[in-house]
Amino acid sequence: MKLVYLPPYSPALNLIEWVWEYFKKQVLYNKYYKNVCEFRKAAIAFFSNIDQHSRALKSQLDGGFENIYT
Repeated sequence: MKLVYLPPYSPALNLIEWVWEYFKKQVLYNKYYKNVCEFRKAAIAFFSNIDQHSRALKSQLDGGFENIYT
């Protein structure tokens, strides 16, 4: 086992940051919501149906980590 120290803030290595980036691309970018209620419905719909985005999320979350410490 090899102990690797990470920087205190490393969003590129934090997988939830990648999920939030994908969420923003799908729900926020180039979208207009009349009010907060409409945005809330879109956000809930995204996370309720997140399995529909599994292929895109898997490809985004899998990439780039295999050779990071070798």
